[in-house]
Amino acid sequence: MTPTPAPFFSRALLQLAAAALGLLLALPAAAHHGWVWAEDVNSELTGTIVAARLGNPHGELTLAVDGANWIVEVGQPWRNERAGLKDAMLVKGVKLTVSGHKHSDPKKKVFKAERLVIDGKTYDLYPDRN
Repeated sequence: MTPTPAPFFSRALLQLAAAALGLLLALPAAAHHGWVWAEDVNSELTGTIVAARLGNPHGELTLAVDGANWIVEVGQPWRNERAGLKDAMLVKGVKLTVSGHKHSDPKKKVFKAERLVIDGKTYDLYPDRN
């Protein structure tokens, strides 16, 4: 009688399943990329919204600034709401100033907003940051 390879295959299948589960659990962390791409120094941009995509994981505004379009990341829906922002305030044609951080690659017109000023009123997305 020949021994069956079942124990080896069972162990290998269990290890494969454990690895797959580990990768699956790591996906949400990989999806939210953080701000590693942003400069450390604070900057400001003033312009007009030409497009908006609001929702999770965070909203994005396309802001026309001095002839260039910038992608401005704003907060998650709950963060915008906590700051007092409504979706109806972030629509095409609205003029605003954002303060936060530019992309570390000057060729990329991407900006992470920490604060927005609309009609003289400040909306602080991250009140714990100065």
